Amino acid sequence: MSGVRESVRLATAHGQRRLYLQPTQPRARRFASTAEAKAQAPPSSHLADLESTTTFTSPTPDEKTIDEFKCAGTQRARERKLPGNRYQYHPPKYYRGPLHPVQTPKSSDPTARDFVPGPFSFPRLKHTYDSTIAPDLLAMTYQHTPPGTVAPESQKGTLRQWDGSSPYHKNRPSRGPRGGGSSRLGILERNVDWNNIPEIEAVTINSYAPMSSQNKEYLHVARAVVQAISGAYPEVTTVKHHVIQWGVRKGDKAGAKVTLRGGAAYDFVDKLITLVLPKIKDWPGIKASTGDDSGNLAFGMKPAWMAYFPEIEFNYDMYPPKLMPGCDIFIHTTGTSDRQGRLLMQALGFPFYGKATR
Repeated sequence: MSGVRESVRLATAHGQRRLYLQPTQPRARRFASTAEAKAQAPPSSHLADLESTTTFTSPTPDEKTIDEFKCAGTQRARERKLPGNRYQYHPPKYYRGPLHPVQTPKSSDPTARDFVPGPFSFPRLKHTYDSTIAPDLLAMTYQHTPPGTVAPESQKGTLRQWDGSSPYHKNRPSRGPRGGGSSRLGILERNVDWNNIPEIEAVTINSYAPMSSQNKEYLHVARAVVQAISGAYPEVTTVKHHVIQWGVRKGDKAGAKVTLRGGAAYDFVDKLITLVLPKIKDWPGIKASTGDDSGNLAFGMKPAWMAYFPEIEFNYDMYPPKLMPGCDIFIHTTGTSDRQGRLLMQALGFPFYGKATR
């Protein structure tokens, strides 16, 4: 009996498995909405959206339609724009001092009137200065002052402090030395500190062409040379005083000048150090006695040395050799003495010769 029951159970399970595996008959389905749409649509409905005429044959819009379209666009633009007198910021037109309640924004602010976009590149020499030269200058000029040291009394030639008897003495700069008539920077030299590290502020390139008043070709060549080596449009300089011995009159054109600041100044100094000055075999360096007591140094370039600039070297035939002028290069630094200016220039790679007088 047990064997019969087992056989019945197996047969039942086998039949159910076969029932599940039986394929279903495919049946075509038709949606009522599709059939109804096909029945009601005319045979040429897909051509109903096409225009009967082309744009070449259609008439042009009249002036009234054009004016209405322009007025509608202007009105929509005005609705989206906020009124300028209340919601838009307008920088002040004049700078009225540091104590005025309304201050002008910095030149780096896009809302400033003197805004100049940039910088668009980071000079290689500026990166070297920030990463290497500036820390080295700060370490070499460090002066340790033990805690509790009493500052010495002010000596002759130093700047005097305000006594604070008036509320306007607060945040005022130091007073000038007694006697007047002398420059602060020429007398007082600030120590190199973390917020007073000398760096390049600007570079001025001046090309003097004394024959410009007699022959305009000298002036054209001088302007072309200055513009080529600096990458900036130069301005024409004029004579300020009469010099009868040299045959120079006041107001005569004397040459070209351009001042570079920021990244352009660092790129020009980098070009001098890397490409131009190493090619001059008989160049002794910068004279150590140069300077204006304010950290600004200068040196000259002979006409024969101008060909070492890469902008002139590859196209030297364009410049007449007899009209080629020299130039004077003034490097403005933030140092407060010639000693600090020479220290910065030596760190950048400029050689000096001779004895420094100050």
